[in-house]
Amino acid sequence: MHPYFAEVLGTALLILFGNGVVANVLLSKSKAENGGWIVITLGWGLAVALAVYVVGRVSGAHINPAVTIGLASIGAFEWSQVPGYILSQIAGGFIGSVLVYLSFYAHWEETEDPGLILACHSTSPAIRKFGPAFMTEFIGTVILVFCILALGKVALGADSTQLAWTTAMGTWFGPLLVGLLVLAIGLSLGGPTGYAINPARDLGPRLAHTILPIKGKGSSDWSYAWVPIVAPILGAIAGAQLFVYSAL
Repeated sequence: MHPYFAEVLGTALLILFGNGVVANVLLSKSKAENGGWIVITLGWGLAVALAVYVVGRVSGAHINPAVTIGLASIGAFEWSQVPGYILSQIAGGFIGSVLVYLSFYAHWEETEDPGLILACHSTSPAIRKFGPAFMTEFIGTVILVFCILALGKVALGADSTQLAWTTAMGTWFGPLLVGLLVLAIGLSLGGPTGYAINPARDLGPRLAHTILPIKGKGSSDWSYAWVPIVAPILGAIAGAQLFVYSAL
């Protein structure tokens, strides 16, 4: 499998499971309606873990343009591959959102609130102040990238008798740990903005929301769309640089 296709597939799976759990909880007459924030954050954490398990061995499972750019900023990824990865991730986000639309096809017209329909695709701030929302997304992505890089170095702290074991554990449980990291970010920092922390997670589905013939969907809120793009990218660069200069 080509790494670009792996990024399409991985990001599509991320959005299918991630936005799928949001739709499950928010859309009218779903059997999981009103399942709550814990269900949503757990669903997103598992979505990340499963996507990484599926395509990690092929592309590294960035599934996030901010991660791709953050890694490139510290020389851990080739800049020449960045555009292809980002386009693949956005395409995967769009495809995943279309699959969510099809999976919940009967429920869109039953849902009267256009804000809930939009939330099943892309993010928006709980309080409409872009400055604080930008800061939340920035901090969340700093933590995301810093901790991903730290988790990747765990085996280096083992002695020679433990190295094989820790490497094996990292291979099998590493993706699950990244999923738990995203769960933690959602539980602790997700309330103000819905924790995009991933430009493809927001932009691809927002494009789908714009294009898809969803009855009563309302605005796609493009005035806010720059926040979950710019803030995560800057946060990822800061998180990667912080990791390098912390000498962990």
